[in-house]
Parts: sequence; structure tokens; C-alpha cells
Amino acid sequence: MDPSISVFNGMRMTGIDLVVSVPCINLKDILPMIDSDPSMIHVPVTREEEGVGICAGAYMGGKIPAMLMQNSGLGNSINALASLNKLFHIPLLLIMSHRGVEGETICAQVPMGQLTTSLLDALDIPYVVPTIDNVEETILHAWAIASEKGRPVAVLLEIGFWEAE
Repeated sequence: MDPSISVFNGMRMTGIDLVVSVPCINLKDILPMIDSDPSMIHVPVTREEEGVGICAGAYMGGKIPAMLMQNSGLGNSINALASLNKLFHIPLLLIMSHRGVEGETICAQVPMGQLTTSLLDALDIPYVVPTIDNVEETILHAWAIASEKGRPVAVLLEIGFWEAE
């Protein structure tokens, strides 16, 4: 199975129709799929907090948003997630490439990699860690939690997830 296709299929199953993205090498193969799908709008952004705001507005306008990002950008988006999504109960699916965990080859990724789950816990943002075998269903389940609870939910795609390529 191709991990990028599986993530994309999970997004389609969920009904995601607006995707905001911040560049990430692990997520790069998903972007052309989004761009070629007429049911999805793709909005590339330069900073994660900008993406949080765009997704919140899109949700209020009737869209089902997701943000593709690297976990290192979680630090950039903390204020927006807490003061916008959490405060106003706005769901958001955060699909994150989880860098800096076991198998990471770039030492600069490690500090944020080690802090990611603690930051999500501190923000009271639930997270799931799918495998290639269950990623489609996991993305669907994550959005169900986000929409039911009115909150962001993170899908953490760890380094091992991409080894199926």
C-alpha cells in the first residue's frame, strides 16, 4: 500500500473538502492528489496559525477542513488552536507528519518530536497514531471525534508509517 494514497483516501472517505497545507517532505505526495480532486479546495499557507484561521472560517462556512503539517509547526499554532478552536469549539483535523521520533535522521527535529504529544495533551487535543493498515478508518474516526466534540484532533504519522512506500 502507498501511504500517501491511503491518507488521501481517508480524507476523501471523511468528506474533507478544504485542505490547508504547510510544506513537509513526508506529505508532499498527497498534495497533487488533492489538487487534482475537484471536490477539494487546497490552500497552501506559509505558517500554521494562518492555516488554523483559514480552516476555522471554512468550517463556519460549511466546509470540512483538514490541515496537513509537520509536527514542528504545532508550536507555531498553539495560540490559534487554544484561543480560536478550543474557545469556540471549532473542529479541525490536523494530519501531522511526526518528525523527531525513533528513526529520525535530522537532530534538529528531535526536540519538537519529543514534545509533540505532551503539547497535544496540554492543549487537550486528542491524537491517534495510525498504521498503514488502518489509516483510512483512523482518519474517519478522528474527524468523528473532532466534529462530535467541537475540537481539533491530530493524526500523527510517525516515521515508520512512511516505510511502507
